[in-house]
Amino acid sequence: MNRTPVVFIHGVWLHALSWESWAERFASRGFLAFTPGWPGEGAAAREMRKSPGSFRGIGLDALVDHYTKIVHSFDIAPVIVGHSVGGLIAQHLIGADVGRAAVAIAPAPINDVPMPVPRSGLWTPDQDDADPLISLSPEQFHKVFANTVEAEEADRLFERYVVPAPRRLLADLGCAGAVRGPHTVADVDNAGRGPLLLISGQEDLLVPDSVTRAAYKAYGDSTATTDLKQFADRAHSLVIDNGWRFVADYVLAWLDEQGIRALPREG
Repeated sequence: MNRTPVVFIHGVWLHALSWESWAERFASRGFLAFTPGWPGEGAAAREMRKSPGSFRGIGLDALVDHYTKIVHSFDIAPVIVGHSVGGLIAQHLIGADVGRAAVAIAPAPINDVPMPVPRSGLWTPDQDDADPLISLSPEQFHKVFANTVEAEEADRLFERYVVPAPRRLLADLGCAGAVRGPHTVADVDNAGRGPLLLISGQEDLLVPDSVTRAAYKAYGDSTATTDLKQFADRAHSLVIDNGWRFVADYVLAWLDEQGIRALPREG
């Protein structure tokens, strides 16, 4: 019997390896786990920090097209799990009836929900305008991205998972001193779509809990299943830090509640 695939889509400033623990956890439950990187993404974060290559010019449209093709390539409609901009893409795909279910973790804002700028000044409108990439220092990563963990853990996470972010993508999302482009749209009125779970960390400084709650509210008139889970004392790093398993296991339990299991029932 064919197993249910799960496609994991990583977010800004993270490498596809950020899903390695999740992929192992889901595989141990019988799912087929896939963690495809972005176009042009290197094999390791350290490599990407030294030589980002074609990664530099990626925008949101290219990412959506990339993952749409991947999700369409399966014989069985996959579950889509995304973090940050990956969560935005997951919402777009499920809204377009692509995929069986979607989980959007600390997702970049949809539609008219504003994209906040971190109060710590993570980026500024005039920051290295000629540079197509915006990088985080280990200190910035700890202060804004992994703000609920100790410095030692933040440094370890940075070394393994953190990569530069394409300025073009951040501009599409309304960051890096640019007005958000007409890309960030999810179909909140599609009553025939699969179930959607939104997850937030209540100490998230990059995509605050209020942003995820605003997205959840936008789905209020849809008759399709839309759920919200808020994790207290969790930051934007909730998919990679020491509490990742609590989030992953919640997602697995939610999928089970929706009747979505590793081995689909016959008939």
